[in-house]
Amino acid sequence: MERTRREFLKASAAIPFILPSTLSAAGTSANGQLRIGMIGMGTQANGLTNSFMPRAHIVAVCDVDTTRREHFLNKVNEFYTNYPQSGKAECKAYVNYEDVIARDDIDSVCIATPDHWHTQIVLDAVRSGKDVYCEKPLTHDIAEAIEVMKVVGENRRILQTGSMQRSMREFRVAAELVRNGVIGKLKRVVVSFWGPGILCDLLEEPMEPGLDWNRWLGPAPMRPYHSALSPRGVHEHFPAWRMYREYGGGVADWAPHHLDIAHWAMKMDNSGPTEILPPEDKNASFGTRLLYPNGVEVEHKDGNGLEFFGTDGYLYVNRGTINLELGGKTVAKFLSREDGGTLNHKLSFIEEEYLKDAKVHLYKVNDSHTDDFMRCVKSRTKPVAHEMIGGHTVIATHLMNLAYYHRQAMKWNPKKYTFADGTGDVKWLTGSRRDYKKAVL
Repeated sequence: MERTRREFLKASAAIPFILPSTLSAAGTSANGQLRIGMIGMGTQANGLTNSFMPRAHIVAVCDVDTTRREHFLNKVNEFYTNYPQSGKAECKAYVNYEDVIARDDIDSVCIATPDHWHTQIVLDAVRSGKDVYCEKPLTHDIAEAIEVMKVVGENRRILQTGSMQRSMREFRVAAELVRNGVIGKLKRVVVSFWGPGILCDLLEEPMEPGLDWNRWLGPAPMRPYHSALSPRGVHEHFPAWRMYREYGGGVADWAPHHLDIAHWAMKMDNSGPTEILPPEDKNASFGTRLLYPNGVEVEHKDGNGLEFFGTDGYLYVNRGTINLELGGKTVAKFLSREDGGTLNHKLSFIEEEYLKDAKVHLYKVNDSHTDDFMRCVKSRTKPVAHEMIGGHTVIATHLMNLAYYHRQAMKWNPKKYTFADGTGDVKWLTGSRRDYKKAVL
């Protein structure tokens, strides 16, 4: 039975209810697969759809763009028509995410909208009893991160943040090397990714046919349409909204990947920086430093990847690459095929040689980030990148952005989630939010 969108909104405004920590029969297919609703059908959703379809049952797709919505509707139903053992071809398409969440036969949703929409959909979903896979960054500002961590916990839902590097072997091995002291006492970390977001100054273009532009903007400020934000039709690139502060946020695009791994390696998943120092050059887009309670400094630089500097060695890691140096000598390196062997061979060597008797073993995912989520939905255990991990990572991410936006040194209390010693401004914790519901409901 489906509730109407208005019935759902009325119910979600009441005190959040808590479901039992077991899956209801209505939330699974006849063959035991999870029934998932996909919300936000852009480029990232394409890979997520491909990942979920064979092992879960996608029964809803939702997007404010007609072309993309219908494209994915046809794609999903065609898949299940060709592979009926994976589920029935019964997917439905929706413009409004509330209609997906209102369905009692859906137990989980996957959120791959632009960043500024993440939080509201997560909150509504978990309050209605849904488990959530949400793309990174988990939230669009610090206040949202605090609220998401609180509400997910209160409602006992399973949430996986899409920081999938936690499920990649090279990053787990790197974090274990640091946590087990293989490179000695950790002194400094360098995280490399692009710079802070910019304010949107795009000129108006003719409206895209079949797009609910007001709904696309949602809680973001009203502004004229531009195709760089929501490209016409089905596209294969990542749109430019990622770099604009109102929708994405520059640093917030890659920091939830690399800064997340830095937290993992430093054992800071439940903490955060205590001091945030902007670069001396007020025009610089790189150079912000985060100081952590353990005395480690994390510096933001241009490029891509992570570097760990210890008293006894150096470690570099990125997707598909690793370089471990001890005592000034390279002991394991795979940066390209020219280094010989394969990445897995080098990782196996590292694990056998330096982690065989390790005291610290981190969460190990042997398949994929989405598989880990589905497994945890069934077992009711926390996944590798649950809400507290995603929340603390994104708070550090937003603090880094604030250093660039306001060019002020800040002190932060990671336990109370607030600025300390008279620094910062409480207004910076919350972004500008438009009351879009008056216009769309």
